[in-house]
Amino acid sequence: MGEISIKITISDRIYPLKVNMEEEEIVRRAAKMINERIKDYQDNYAVRDKQDLLSMAVLHYATAVLRTENKVQNQDTAVADKVEELDVLLNNFFAK
Repeated sequence: MGEISIKITISDRIYPLKVNMEEEEIVRRAAKMINERIKDYQDNYAVRDKQDLLSMAVLHYATAVLRTENKVQNQDTAVADKVEELDVLLNNFFAK
């Protein structure tokens, strides 16, 4: 599939983008999430500056990404440990 041109709006600014067709929905959903987060901060905090709202939204999502990466890394380590335990058990079993 090829690239398509789309326009997304974030914080009342329009951004023309070229994205792969299969990524269009993801990009549009991401823009929607960002706008919703900005609106939430605007409604619940005494922050009106667009730059501050964008920065807070970016910090929120960057923190979420890092938490997720850390969780995945910990799960990968736990799986590797279990595989190693299983390997030892199998080696001991077949060594008899």
